[in-house]
Amino acid sequence: MQPFLSVIIPAYNEAKRLPPTLQDVHRILSGKNFSYEILVVNDGSQDATAELVSEMAKGIPFLSLLENKKNRGKGAVVRQGMLAARGEIRLFMDADNSTSLEHLELALPYLQNEHEQYDIVVASRAVRGAQLDPPQPLFRRVAGKVLNLFAQALLLPGVWDTQCGFKVFTGGAAEEIFSRAEMNGWAFDVEALALARALELRIKEIPAHWRNDRASTVPLSAGLRFAIETLTIRFRLWADTYHIRTKNSAATKPLPGREEQEAKNEI
Repeated sequence: MQPFLSVIIPAYNEAKRLPPTLQDVHRILSGKNFSYEILVVNDGSQDATAELVSEMAKGIPFLSLLENKKNRGKGAVVRQGMLAARGEIRLFMDADNSTSLEHLELALPYLQNEHEQYDIVVASRAVRGAQLDPPQPLFRRVAGKVLNLFAQALLLPGVWDTQCGFKVFTGGAAEEIFSRAEMNGWAFDVEALALARALELRIKEIPAHWRNDRASTVPLSAGLRFAIETLTIRFRLWADTYHIRTKNSAATKPLPGREEQEAKNEI
C-alpha cells in the first residue's frame, strides 16, 4: 500500500546527531493517523551511521536505510531518496533536526487546499514569523542574503530562502523535479526549486523555527561553488538540457492525423 508520507533524511557521518532526530521523527509520526515511511539515505559515511540506522529500525516502524558505499553529495542522495520514496507527500529534512518535522502541520494545508493548492512548501528563515535559535553569526547572515539575492536574480525571484533543509513536495512534483535534477553540491536546492518554476509548479514559503547547530561549519569556498552551480543551472535551463521546453512542446503537439482531419472538416 502506498504510504501517505515519505520522510527522507540524507546522512553523511551522522552517527552522533541522527539518533535523536530519528527518535523525534518517530515521536511525531507515531501519533498521526496516516501511513508513512522514513528513509535514511547514507552517503558513504565513514562512521557507524549505517549500523546505527539498521539497529534503530528494529524499534522504529517503517524506518529503512538506503546505503551508498561512496560519498556522492547531498543533492545525489536527496534525489535518490525522493525517487525511491512512495509517498503521496514527500519531504526531506536535515539529519541534525535543525528544522523539525513539526513544520509538517503548517505545510500540509497548503498542499491539500482545493482552492489554493501548492505543489511544494519550503521552510524559510527569511519570511515573517521565522525564528532563528540562536541566530547565525552576522557574516554568515550577510553572505547568505547576498547569495540568495544572486539566486533570485538568476532563477528564483521572490523565494527568500532556498537553503533551509526542510522542503515538502507532492509525489507528482517530486517525480517531475528529481527525475530531471542533476546537481549534487551546494546548489541542489536551487536547482530543485528552479525546475519547479520552469515546470510551472507552485511554491509556498512558510516560517521556519530553525535551531542553529554551532558545530556545523561551512567552508568559505562554498559561496563560490554555490554561485558557479547557480550559473550552471541558469545555462542548463536556457539550453533545455532538462527537457522542459521539449516536454511542453510535445504536450501541445497535435496528434498524428489531426490536422488532416480538421482540414477535411472544413471542406
